Amino acid sequence: MSKKSTPEQTAESRRTRRIGPAQLLGQFVLYGLYGLVIAVFSQWPAYQPLAADQAQIKVSVARLGQPVGECRRLTDEELAKLPPNMRDPVQCPRERSPLTMEVDVDGHRVLDRVAQPGGLSKDGASAIYERLTVPAGEQHIHVRFNDDVRPGAKTWEREAVINLAPGQVLVIDFDAEKGGILFE
Repeated sequence: MSKKSTPEQTAESRRTRRIGPAQLLGQFVLYGLYGLVIAVFSQWPAYQPLAADQAQIKVSVARLGQPVGECRRLTDEELAKLPPNMRDPVQCPRERSPLTMEVDVDGHRVLDRVAQPGGLSKDGASAIYERLTVPAGEQHIHVRFNDDVRPGAKTWEREAVINLAPGQVLVIDFDAEKGGILFE
């Protein structure tokens, strides 16, 4: 007759079993090989995101566009037709304007992007993210940005001559509170 071990006996035997020197040596060798593989591939092959004579311009803008139309005040008759919980005297369109961005480098258009707003009602944020590789050195950069499709809306512009070092990354962003188009 064979003895059947109970779950308590099996758990107890696992707790009291000792790891032998061969098992310790095997673990040491395997962990060492694992560490060696990580060390080799963290240094080789050498990763170079840009060539030695190149720089990068990153355009990164995410924001809500302006509403596509003007808000209007409802008349007393229109308010009376609405349920009591919907009686906001000012009604504004939910839909937002798309973001439009153009970037010229040394007189050549390198980016012309229109980003539509997200959401089912087109009332969410729009995002533009692009990486542009340019030669290192002095660059004449001209950026135009618009977040409002209404007639007469302001188009933000910024023009600058920037000396980009090899491997340098220039970020173009937009923040109306900080003056509009930012070069960072």
